[in-house]
Amino acid sequence: MVATEQYLITPVSRAYHSNNLADLAQIYHPVINLCVVERQVDNELKSFVGHLLKLPNPISFVESIDFASFNFFSLLPQTGHLPGYRAFCKDVASLTALYCDLFELERVGLRLRTLDNAMCPRFHVDSVTCRMVCTYGEIGTEWLEEAYVDRHKLAGGSGGLSDELSGLIMDTNVIQTMPAYAIGLLKGSYWEGNEQHGAVHRSPQLPSGASRRLLLTLDFG
Repeated sequence: MVATEQYLITPVSRAYHSNNLADLAQIYHPVINLCVVERQVDNELKSFVGHLLKLPNPISFVESIDFASFNFFSLLPQTGHLPGYRAFCKDVASLTALYCDLFELERVGLRLRTLDNAMCPRFHVDSVTCRMVCTYGEIGTEWLEEAYVDRHKLAGGSGGLSDELSGLIMDTNVIQTMPAYAIGLLKGSYWEGNEQHGAVHRSPQLPSGASRRLLLTLDFG
């Protein structure tokens, strides 16, 4: 795969964009706090996700798993009748393998949930080491380049005002959105040496006409 990447290493810009999975390793660079790798997926996987998002009941899988022994085909047994289920399980297994290899982990915290609203609607930094996120279908996680964030306005610093009114976002026209199926790695405040520079992000508001989205997150187990 040929990379089409944008490497931003100025003191205030800390994101790495690519379409090459190998570039996820750039998260180890001291000035990078967020990697986004876009990818193409096959129609079988997209078809499964489309059918899953139309199911009436919510999907929720939250568990700390041992990667070597976990049966990924047991992820969502209630959806096993849908075409493309095995392709979906293989994709989640593949992303989990990437995450485990990258950080030399045996156990990971895996969350897979359908969301019909913004789970974390305010821009924030996660209290984790490094989280992987992938939105299956619909709109992905929103994030901000360092140059456009006033970190003093995070959390209680907002004075109760919305992100758009508090001054946290220094230019609302530059809010970035991860594409569907893209892989995002976001350093949190527990990454050694990055305590004050965790990736600033939030859950998106669903666009008009969209019922919900399917979000995968992986954390150190």
